Amino acid sequence: MQKKYISIYHQLVEQINHEQLPVNTLLPSENELAETYQTSRETIRKALHLLAQHGYIQKIRGKGSVVIDRNRLDFPVSGIVSFKELAKKLNLAATTTVTYMKKVERPNPIYKTMSTKEPIWNVNRVRNIDGENVILDKDYFIETTIPMPSQETCAQSIYDYIEHELDLTISFAQKEITVEEPTEQDRELLDLKHHTNVVVIKSLVYLDDARLFQYTESRHRPDKFKFVDFARRMN
Repeated sequence: MQKKYISIYHQLVEQINHEQLPVNTLLPSENELAETYQTSRETIRKALHLLAQHGYIQKIRGKGSVVIDRNRLDFPVSGIVSFKELAKKLNLAATTTVTYMKKVERPNPIYKTMSTKEPIWNVNRVRNIDGENVILDKDYFIETTIPMPSQETCAQSIYDYIEHELDLTISFAQKEITVEEPTEQDRELLDLKHHTNVVVIKSLVYLDDARLFQYTESRHRPDKFKFVDFARRMN
């Protein structure tokens, strides 16, 4: 006989899949669900845990459980892909807004991060997908290698500019992925809604001659993306 919490899990999944419980809906409390399904709170907790494990809900401290969007976009971790290329590949209704663009004055920790004494310029861009601001990209470039282009170019694709106008070859990157609490800037520029974390991908990007030219910090709303990779066992 199927355990009751699994039965409740399947019933709630059915309601979510048929949009009887739409995305961003706050589920009834554990007490209310226990009364609805004539069971204990412990059984309800098990069903909710299963829903969270399978990506149907997210538990929000002090609020309860909210239905999240399972149609996340595949964001390649191992590849080096511009946002413009990703948007085209996934056929996204996407736009970019440049929110800040300036040379970085010394002293600044970014000079140590990039291990350079050469001038650095910074551009911050907000990526909007389907009407929501879901990514904040903070990019830093070594100016002697990548001269600062126009704001219009930054809103289109800096990688296009590097490869086609500067005739340079982007080769590889070192990446680090963390989950962090949103900063004031994240809250101001991104449509975070109820989310209490952002996924941050920090990258050092190199040309084919092994020159470091870019440091980027890409801050993502967590419900919108799946971070995917391909791995092969080494013999």
